[in-house]
Parts: sequence; structure tokens; C-alpha cells
Amino acid sequence: MKQLKTLLLATALCIGTVSFTQAQSKVAHINTQELVAAMPEAKAAQAELETLSKTYQADFQEMATDYQAKEKQYIAEGETKTEEENAKRAQELGEFRKRIQDFEGTASQDMQKKRADLFKPIEEKALAAINKVAKAQGFQYVLDRASLIMAEGKDLLADVKKELGI
Repeated sequence: MKQLKTLLLATALCIGTVSFTQAQSKVAHINTQELVAAMPEAKAAQAELETLSKTYQADFQEMATDYQAKEKQYIAEGETKTEEENAKRAQELGEFRKRIQDFEGTASQDMQKKRADLFKPIEEKALAAINKVAKAQGFQYVLDRASLIMAEGKDLLADVKKELGI
């Protein structure tokens, strides 16, 4: 009877140990921002965004220069004009200022949309490569390194870069 109890206890311990070992998940981490930044497609997309940004900046600067010139002219001529003309000119300047502000808002929205359009397929490609490498190496979880405080698991960055040919 005593041997049976010992045998049952040993069996329970073995089953518990095996279950605990299998319950542990394999976890890896990767810095997705660094991965995406290293991809050639991302560099091309960033260059395209910079070109678009410079175009918007040049247009904005031209509008601001025109506004300042018109404002300076209206101030200089203000004493020679009637109150009605000055009120009309002030309204013109207000409308011009509003157009500049609208342009600035539209440009900002266009830049955000363009960035999303350019980077979405790049990020999807990176995610697909991360999933492929993680599955091949048997990881159940892959965490983004940017949001981790401490990371002791495997860093997949080198393996995913190799998968992408970077």
C-alpha cells in the first residue's frame, strides 16, 4: 500500500511537471520601428514624404510672404483711404489669413493620409515577416520592444531582417 502511494505521488509530480513545462509560453520581442526604418521601401516612402512636405512648405511660405506684403501695403496706405475702404481691406486680410490657415490644415491632413497610405503596405509586410519567423521558431507571443520595460526573451530583429533580405 505504501509503495502504491509513493508511485501515485511520483506519477502526480511527473504529470504536474510536464504540464507546467508545456504551459509556459515562448515569448520573443522585436523593435518594429527599427525594422520598418531599415526596410528600403520605408526609406523611399520617407523621401517621398519629405518632397511633399517641402512642396507644402514652399507654398505656405509664398502665401505668408504675399500676406505680409499686402498687410504692409494696406497699413502704409491706410491713412490715405476712407474708413469704408480700410474696413474692406481688413476683411480681405482676414479672409487671406483664413485661407492660409485652411491651407495649413489641409496640408497637414494630406501629409498624414499620404504617410498612412505609403507605410501601411510596408508595415503589413514587416508584420507578415515577423509572424513567419515567429511561427518557424515556435514562439506563441512576440512583443514590441518599444513598449517593454525589460526583455529577456529572444530578439527576432536579426532573423526578420534576414527573412526580408535587409
